[in-house]
Amino acid sequence: MFDLLVLLIPLFPLLAVLANGLYGSRYSHEWAGRLAFGSVGLSFLCTLGVFVSVLSHPEPREVIAWSWIFGGNLSINLAFLIDPLTTVMLLVVTGVGFLIHVYSVGYMHGEEGFTRFFTYMNLFMVSMLLLVMGSNYVVMFIGWEGVGLCSYLLIGYYYEKVSAGKAATKAFVVNRIGDAGFLIAVFLIFSHFGSLDYSTVLTQASSLSTEMATAITICLLIGAFGKSAQLPLYTWLPDAMEGPTPVSALIHAATMVTAGVYMVVRNHALFDMAPIALATVGIVGGVTALFAATIGLVQNDIKRVLAYSTVSQLGYMFLACGVGAYTAAIFHLVTHAFFKALLFLSAGAVIHSLSGEQDIRKMGGLYKKIPITHIVFLIGTLAIAGIPPLAGFWSKDEIMAHAFVHGYYPLYLLAAIGAFLTSFYMFRLTYLTFYGKSRVEPHVAKHIHESPPIMTYPLMILAGLAVVGGFLGVPPEHGWFHGFLHDVATPVGAEPHAVEMNTLLGLMSVAVAIALGGWALAHYMYSRRPQMANEWAEKFPQAYTTFLNKYYVDEFYDRFIVEPFKKLGMLLDWFDQ
Repeated sequence: MFDLLVLLIPLFPLLAVLANGLYGSRYSHEWAGRLAFGSVGLSFLCTLGVFVSVLSHPEPREVIAWSWIFGGNLSINLAFLIDPLTTVMLLVVTGVGFLIHVYSVGYMHGEEGFTRFFTYMNLFMVSMLLLVMGSNYVVMFIGWEGVGLCSYLLIGYYYEKVSAGKAATKAFVVNRIGDAGFLIAVFLIFSHFGSLDYSTVLTQASSLSTEMATAITICLLIGAFGKSAQLPLYTWLPDAMEGPTPVSALIHAATMVTAGVYMVVRNHALFDMAPIALATVGIVGGVTALFAATIGLVQNDIKRVLAYSTVSQLGYMFLACGVGAYTAAIFHLVTHAFFKALLFLSAGAVIHSLSGEQDIRKMGGLYKKIPITHIVFLIGTLAIAGIPPLAGFWSKDEIMAHAFVHGYYPLYLLAAIGAFLTSFYMFRLTYLTFYGKSRVEPHVAKHIHESPPIMTYPLMILAGLAVVGGFLGVPPEHGWFHGFLHDVATPVGAEPHAVEMNTLLGLMSVAVAIALGGWALAHYMYSRRPQMANEWAEKFPQAYTTFLNKYYVDEFYDRFIVEPFKKLGMLLDWFDQ
């Protein structure tokens, strides 16, 4: 029974892909939508059954679908590894993914290509499920490439828009750079271990020399940084906002961008053998968390603010991995899935009510017109800002506390500043969107309306998870969540590190003060003295312009990488002729 449930998890959405993709034109959009979210719902129910089994039998179990490739010393099965880490990821992917699919039925109603949209969405789910369930690097890589392909298809869903086509191509190309690193790591792993199964590689990781472990993990990191939008491969994610809002929610919360974090945690036995790679993870994560937060300060597109917040929050997860807090990284991944899906879908409800408007400078005063959306968006803001007792507070505080008590003070400082800026720019977004005087165009204001129940019900469920989800990890480092993941996400050779309660309470108090400080500043600037933001922009024009133009990273890449390669291509084309 257990094996059957495991196999059904990816099978249900795969069947929906085939049905909608091949026969979707023969039945109504209503049935296409039901088939899409129903298949993911069935996967979630199967995941719950697997979860119950894993609770009583947490040891890793392999389920082989079929024996796939044999040749020489190479043997590859299409097989799935089920352990506590896989189970947590499955619950997030299928649970949050189901809510996004339900919401999408209402959001995409009347759109051309409705069936095509849900075919791609289900294929996205299948790919992500293969990625997290695979018991070897080949199955993981198939899922890894699959989510990259689906991101291209969904970001470019409005293919008649030039900007959407460019954004999709950019996402595809940047991810291919990261994927090349991942593929090289797979070759190195096979050359050393003679196997690509996790059970062989990760149990024999201690046999690696430091140099080989560093080479493998740095290549894995290139893949992780590309997929999870970390410096320097982050530029594709903000442009991915060209796709429909449910796509943004799926990419940012339940699927693609969490893949890099999962990959690092899954391979932590290799990373623990490579101190240089582990330090790189922490430093890049901390710098990215702060870097993206500064850009988010001045963005005016509601979805782009959330996009940079995703880049920043992923930085916290990598920072956690870098300091050995793998369980905290997955804990933040889970809570982030709740509140980020909530924020993106709430933003979609705002855009839906304003006939497609995304500029927060043309919003304001919406809390009276769309009260449900206002409340759930505020809950999401409180969660990501780290206001207790919401989910984001517990997971982010645990990462920061772990960095501090283990002596990673520079990383703690980066995280603390980033947390303050996160609180500030998220409350800035909330104030400009929902409070103050209405700046909505008159012809749009006449038609402002709350979203239909099929869109608001998923928001309410996600809001509830954003409120209570953090209690899974209470008390910090000793809660149920940490005990569940202990055997699969504890650093190799880690020893218990006793911390005085006064220290933890002090760090918790600092985290609360940081979050409240960001809220207070945003309230003062955008509620009490609205002109203050313009005054600061005029007082610090260079900083404002730099943040607004995203540090000119895209311009740098265009000038020194894209254009030279274009010219090289033209030269080679001329030579061939």
